[in-house]
Amino acid sequence: MSSKPSLRQVLASPRAWLLVALGFASGLPLLLVGGTLSAWMTNEGVNLKTIGVFTLVASPYTFKFIWAPLMDLKALPFLGRRRGWMLVTQLGLMGAIAAMGTVNPKDSPLAMASLALLVAFLSASQDVVSDAWRTDTLSAEERGFGVATFVMGYRFGMIAAGAVALSLSQFIGWPRTYWLMGALMLVGVVATLLAREPQGQRPPRTLTEAAVVPFFDYFRRNGAVLALLFLLLYKLGDAIAGGMTTPFFLKLGFSNLEVGAISKGVGMGATIVGALFGGVLLAKLGTRRSLFIFGALQALTNLTYLALALVGKHHLMLALAICTDNLCGGMATTAFGAFTMSLCNKRFSATQFALLSALANLGSRMLTATSGYLAEWMGWAGFFGLTVVLALPALVLLGFLPEGIAAPVEEPPAPEPTAPSEPAAATAVAR
Repeated sequence: MSSKPSLRQVLASPRAWLLVALGFASGLPLLLVGGTLSAWMTNEGVNLKTIGVFTLVASPYTFKFIWAPLMDLKALPFLGRRRGWMLVTQLGLMGAIAAMGTVNPKDSPLAMASLALLVAFLSASQDVVSDAWRTDTLSAEERGFGVATFVMGYRFGMIAAGAVALSLSQFIGWPRTYWLMGALMLVGVVATLLAREPQGQRPPRTLTEAAVVPFFDYFRRNGAVLALLFLLLYKLGDAIAGGMTTPFFLKLGFSNLEVGAISKGVGMGATIVGALFGGVLLAKLGTRRSLFIFGALQALTNLTYLALALVGKHHLMLALAICTDNLCGGMATTAFGAFTMSLCNKRFSATQFALLSALANLGSRMLTATSGYLAEWMGWAGFFGLTVVLALPALVLLGFLPEGIAAPVEEPPAPEPTAPSEPAAATAVAR
């Protein structure tokens, strides 16, 4: 059997569709405490200041690494260390999202904020353990496809919580819409029950081992700091550009409907195609070459925004810019996710993945806050030209990363009679 399965083989695998379902469950709650909740509050006449303050409920997504060690350490008395936590967070999300539908955000803003914060906390916790499950389950050859199918499901979840929820609210009202969104978490519950628990990893034995050892395990590797810097820089230019694309389109004179249809509709589809195509190429090219090629393409697509700034309002150029940006962005996301997984020791994958992804996102979010100032200072053409240049340091740094950084230092599990054959058998069955 080939060690590099084709896209057809991957999509024929039941585990691929489990990853799509788990991705859907991870992507669904995000907008329900973000843009979709803001739309509900706007419909109810909540003032903009209050809506702005509500963005703070998403804080758990940034700080999820704080409680991730507990999810590495403690195994619940059912379904195992990974699937047990996945099931608990998904059932909790079902209840918390449905509970949001019982509260009016204008009449009871504090109650709504509390429920939204609970949803964000449970959603971030689900992300921690689902990322760990993927890291523990997928082999090095499967990571690209694993990330691609998970991203596809994640985008489907965002479509359901975004475009579908907004449309449904016009017909059945916001409370029933949120009740339906809560029920859709059953997709993740079913996937968790059908999934197999990863085998062969010895979990941490104490809280100190779960919270402290993962840091030592990572930073004792040759090139650990360089790899962390690479994670911070890889999607920086793309993130800064992304923070200003919607205002840019509107400033050029495009309508909300035009931007929504092309950006949220066609753009979302292009991201899914890019993620899957990236998975195919990553299996053939390897992680490092894919990071370089996809990262370069991701940067160069920002030149289409520069061209749009020069030509002005032009529908074909708008569609070209959004499609190419999302297509190459999806490819880069696949390679980036596979590389992040390769840095994680499976004994501490929940903690290490949460920490690495949080640090990468935190840097982007902090610097993205300057995007408006940069756009005003440099003009749109200069701004998008700068985002291309900002991608170069990561591509240069990639050449200095030692090869061994993608091979975590793991302590072998305690000898057991059946341990040596279990992981290979599980992988063979799943394929």
